[in-house]
Amino acid sequence: MNVNESMIPQNGQIVTMSTARQTRTIEQINLDNLAHNLAVFKSRLKPTTRTLALVKADGYGTGALRVAQRLVEGGIDYLAVAAVDEGIPLRNALGSRIPIIVLNPNMSDHEAMFNINLEPEVYSIEQAHILLHDLQHYRPESFRDVPYPIHVKIDSGMHRLGFTDTQLRELTELLHHTDVLRPVSVFTHLSVADDVDNDEYTLAQLDYFTRCADMLESALRGRTLLRHVLNTSGTMRFTDYQMDMVRLGIGLYGIRTVFDGSEDDLRPVASLNSVIISIKEWEAGTTIGYGRRGLLTRRSRIATVPIGYADGYDRRYGCGATSMWVAGTMCPTVGNVCMDAVMIDITDAPADVRVGDRVEVFGNHVPIEALATARGTIPYEVLTGVSPRVARVYVDTSN
Repeated sequence: MNVNESMIPQNGQIVTMSTARQTRTIEQINLDNLAHNLAVFKSRLKPTTRTLALVKADGYGTGALRVAQRLVEGGIDYLAVAAVDEGIPLRNALGSRIPIIVLNPNMSDHEAMFNINLEPEVYSIEQAHILLHDLQHYRPESFRDVPYPIHVKIDSGMHRLGFTDTQLRELTELLHHTDVLRPVSVFTHLSVADDVDNDEYTLAQLDYFTRCADMLESALRGRTLLRHVLNTSGTMRFTDYQMDMVRLGIGLYGIRTVFDGSEDDLRPVASLNSVIISIKEWEAGTTIGYGRRGLLTRRSRIATVPIGYADGYDRRYGCGATSMWVAGTMCPTVGNVCMDAVMIDITDAPADVRVGDRVEVFGNHVPIEALATARGTIPYEVLTGVSPRVARVYVDTSN
């Protein structure tokens, strides 16, 4: 496997692949698998359907800049972030070649947003008025005569952000009285696209959105807007509603959201690995770790692995709730997870396992979904929860 010797920031330092091999806990980001996953989704779409990639939360914890660069190479049409400060480094690195949507723009960040031409989601009439005011006061003089692109959010059933059908009238009245704002797209967020038992609700959302989008375009004197409603799950399950663009999130990173076989070709992008730093043998009846929560019922080989809850390895993974992959064997945790370490039972692993051997925390053999289940959460939280102090290395054979 060819690995790009890229420099990876870690706590303000620069870590190369060669030094990362010596780092005890490493998250490996496979950009080749990312490109593969994008191709899988594109194969489900019409050639004319555009794609938007969500790279918020630092690319779901995998490194937004490297992820965005590879996705742009793969033909992604739009990027989306949650906040302005997430979009600034992307715009500085990528230039003006791709539009970047800000999904939750902070009103105090409008001036910075205007200066580098990030495109805001507009979700309420109050926000629209403030945006219009700030455009007139803070937008660079050289762009004052160019309408600013916005993306109109419809609340079709998520009930988080967005215009209802009745609230759209206020927005269209505002747009009629100004040429400063230019709607580029209209979109909504499906709340249960992954749940077959709620398909009736999803179809109702799609119908509501279509009526609102028609209303908006009609009020804008027939101006055509990009329409996008499908997320990762929706792209696989409701392909007939792909409209003009789809928004791809967790699926790009190889995490399945539906289990009907349609996402079986996705490949995991992130894998988390650590290393054994100690092995000791203990008799039955010995207790391991804080609170003496790990009680051995047999003579056991116990290994210490330098990853803990400060690295994102949650305390709920302890006491046998999860396992790590060691030399072809699933080895359960023993006792409580510590801040910087956890103990695992390697008794059933090959006898030649030694200090220095690597272990898989999650990846090809330990699915992120399994860790999510163990702590009663979703894979998003596991993936985004890997601490910044864990070094990232990138596999990228495209260069």
